[in-house]
Amino acid sequence: MNDFTGMEELLQDFLLEASDLLADVDSKLMELEKAPNDKNTLNVIFRGFHTIKGGAGFLNATELVTLCHLTENLFDKLRNDQLQLNPGLLDVILAATGDVRLMFNDLGRGVQPQRAPQAVLDALGAALEGKSVALAAKPAAAPAPAAPPVSTALQAAAENGPDWNALYQTIVGGATPAPAAAAPAAPVVASADEIDVEKLKQSAFGRRGDDVPGRPAAPSASRREAEPAAKDNTIRVDTDRLDQVLNLSGEIGLTKNRLTHLRSDILQGRSDAETLKSLDESVSQLDMLVVSLQNAVMNTRMQPIGRLFKKYPRLARDLARQLGKDVELVLSGEETEIDKTMIEDLNDPLVHLVRNAVDHGVESAEQRAAAGKPVKSMVYLGARQEGDHILISISDDGKGMRPEAIRSKAIEKGLITLEAASALDETGSLNLIFLPGFSTKDEISSVSGRGVGMDVVKTNISKLNGSISIESEPGKGSTFTISLPLTLAILPVLLLRLSDQPFAVPLSMVREIMSVTPDGQQLISGRPTMVVRGEVLPVKSLANLIGWADSGKSEVGVLMQVGSQSFILSADGFAGHDDVVIKSLDTFRPKGVAGVTMSSEGEIVLILDIKELLGETGH
Repeated sequence: MNDFTGMEELLQDFLLEASDLLADVDSKLMELEKAPNDKNTLNVIFRGFHTIKGGAGFLNATELVTLCHLTENLFDKLRNDQLQLNPGLLDVILAATGDVRLMFNDLGRGVQPQRAPQAVLDALGAALEGKSVALAAKPAAAPAPAAPPVSTALQAAAENGPDWNALYQTIVGGATPAPAAAAPAAPVVASADEIDVEKLKQSAFGRRGDDVPGRPAAPSASRREAEPAAKDNTIRVDTDRLDQVLNLSGEIGLTKNRLTHLRSDILQGRSDAETLKSLDESVSQLDMLVVSLQNAVMNTRMQPIGRLFKKYPRLARDLARQLGKDVELVLSGEETEIDKTMIEDLNDPLVHLVRNAVDHGVESAEQRAAAGKPVKSMVYLGARQEGDHILISISDDGKGMRPEAIRSKAIEKGLITLEAASALDETGSLNLIFLPGFSTKDEISSVSGRGVGMDVVKTNISKLNGSISIESEPGKGSTFTISLPLTLAILPVLLLRLSDQPFAVPLSMVREIMSVTPDGQQLISGRPTMVVRGEVLPVKSLANLIGWADSGKSEVGVLMQVGSQSFILSADGFAGHDDVVIKSLDTFRPKGVAGVTMSSEGEIVLILDIKELLGETGH
């Protein structure tokens, strides 16, 4: 049933604008925590809630209007110095923004939003009245020795791991990318003048319905957590970029008219030097315009990665609060542009990496103090463009990872043999965390160590034709670096041949093309190698990599750079290079094949996934 029949276009416009506004509000709230008296930030947040409230009013979304109105009033008092922001109050505000996001999910399904949890509404009302909002300990049932109050949520998080499903659903939206933890212990009871923030957090983080009169509890909560958010198929494009596309299209039309006229002349028997020169010039002009149009169209798909990054400070902050850590997530390179479709698919891997950095990368305040480190932990998330690739790095100043400990754990779990482990260098040892089933912890919880979900991260990055690498120094921290192509739509490739079959390899991996002869190779440990400018490089046969019989007639060698390793890929022949459109193999994808394309001669060409062909160890 759709509650917005006849208002679909208005609803979609509202959701598009309001989602951006709420993301900006979340980002500004993180800034506000560092500078709670910044009037400009307070005004921006106030206007955000005010605008969302106004749009919700047009849609008769009463519950959303109510929640935004309370929050708006709260910020009106904050900006007029009638209230002072503190961590407890910020928890209440963040819980409210989480419920606003859940209400957006309801609207996206075409139904009126459900009422916000009573705990959230009570907390906002109490804050407006000037009442304190603080974590409260559960009173003892009988006299007992004095003990420091302990937050139930923090204790549950320490014992069982944070509630990933709740955090992911509330902050980022959509389905959780990892198994959820068991529900935390029952909420504590606050005194009469305090609002129970522990109950508030439980309500805001997905388990909502039991404390709201008249709402069916189980179906509501399970529906919101189980159903992923609808994929955003819209894109905002700068009008200057569209104007460029329009202008190029007009120039291509003029060139086409010129070619049509020349064709008519040639068909009528005109083949003099001037006509042929005009034809050559027109074809060259068309070629240049088509390339320019292709680039202009690709630019319309490019979006700043900051639209994705700005979700994560909130995720890091809330998780750190649950774990009792002081963590700051610092962003850089938000203006770096990347293909819109890749931004969507990057979300889950980055959530895994950010949460692992906060939960397992950085130490507790006590551990950091004992190690002589600042109590506040730092996590850095940045992006930059290098050539035709985007590099995204996630680093922390935590405890780092010890290669020998990772090797031992992998052997213990039967993921690798002792002999294979002994042959691994530091990089190979760190890469063991990407093996399915790897974990540095023995107990099972929602998050069981650095390796939890890391195999999924690598798989998702590989689907984007990207790679991920690790650098880690024990006691200093770790850095994960993701390398991605600028776009998935167009791929520059080098065409090689085995017998009569063409194959394509990404041109970005090619350093040099050379001839390969048996006389120029020598065996080292039974493997063919060549010396190129003093560097001894292994020679890998393309036929062997794809499982074909090696004809022994390889004449062409391609010096490839894949990650940190270099090698020479040998093939029977070289067929040129081209910019191709990749067609994915959704139903059947052979190992080592990234997709297919069509050559200029009309042949089907397999685009090879060199990283996958080489395997995990590169042998």
